[in-house]
Amino acid sequence: MSITIQNFTDVMGKDVFTTKGIYSGKVSNLELDLDKFKIKSLIVNAVKGSFLAEMVGDKKGVIIPFSMIQSIGDVVIMKHVTPSTVE
Repeated sequence: MSITIQNFTDVMGKDVFTTKGIYSGKVSNLELDLDKFKIKSLIVNAVKGSFLAEMVGDKKGVIIPFSMIQSIGDVVIMKHVTPSTVE
C-alpha cells in the first residue's frame, strides 16, 4: 500500500501516534529522495513526556524511516516499537 500526499506542507506539524494510539510527537521535517520522488523519512520532534521522548531522551529530531509509517491523514500513524526492538 502506498501513501500519497499532495503537498509537503500537508505533513508538516501533524501529530504522530503509534499503531497502539500512543502519542509520539510532531512532524518537523521530511527527508526526500529526489531521484525517486519519494519520502525517505520523517523527522519527528519528540515532545517532552511523549512515547518517543521516553525512548530517546533529550533528542529533538528523531528520524523515522518512511517504511515505519502506516498512514498519513489528520494524524500520522507509525508502527509501534518497543525499547527492546531498538538497538
